Amino acid sequence: MATDLTGKVAIVTGASSGIGWEIAKAFAAAGAKTVVAARTAAKLDELAGEITRAGGAALAVVCDVTDEGQVEALFSRCREAYGDPDILVNNAGIADHTPTVDMTLARWDEILRINLTSVFLCSRAALRSMIPRKTGRIINIGSISAKVPRQHTAGYTASKFGLEGLTRSLALDGREHGIAVSMLHPGSTQSMLVPGVTDRPRPNSMNPADVARVALIMATLPDDVNLFETTILPVGMPFLGRG
Repeated sequence: MATDLTGKVAIVTGASSGIGWEIAKAFAAAGAKTVVAARTAAKLDELAGEITRAGGAALAVVCDVTDEGQVEALFSRCREAYGDPDILVNNAGIADHTPTVDMTLARWDEILRINLTSVFLCSRAALRSMIPRKTGRIINIGSISAKVPRQHTAGYTASKFGLEGLTRSLALDGREHGIAVSMLHPGSTQSMLVPGVTDRPRPNSMNPADVARVALIMATLPDDVNLFETTILPVGMPFLGRG
């Protein structure tokens, strides 16, 4: 299967580490002009430099994807540098393991804002540019927690269940315009999602580059084909019946 994104423009959010970092590298290596977005300027510059040195094209844009104005500015920067995006990867997110009885309303709101509202804002901006062109692809990075939750993850789990519903709705909105919207659920992956835990190699966890390989397959399917939903996880990771 060809994995060529030559001539395509992609935006990847949450690109300063982990899965987003590897997806951006994979898309750029496949020929896409890649806009990398996150809140950490130094890490974005490092990533863009790495892509450029490898012969790719990348633009680093500092962006808080929960802020409507900053999201609009992100898409404007993309348009000015490379043109309207053909692909959007909504990867920005945070994890949380706070017991429900200890969860503050402020923390609950923060989780939903970062994991769900940001996807709405970025997807809305993407659809506004994709619908007139009758083409485009949006890939939302979910979690197996949208299928089988863990204890003490009420906020995170609710956000990922909500993201699955949002993805289904966006797929319906995009279908008549030739726009594919899909969702990729990673299992345990080495990343900065939970510093001090997920950023360390541990049994039954994946390299984020493995997740990026699946995202690249999804992104390089024919325009009229959509891998709507898929799950990638370590072979030895408990999934059904996990505790």
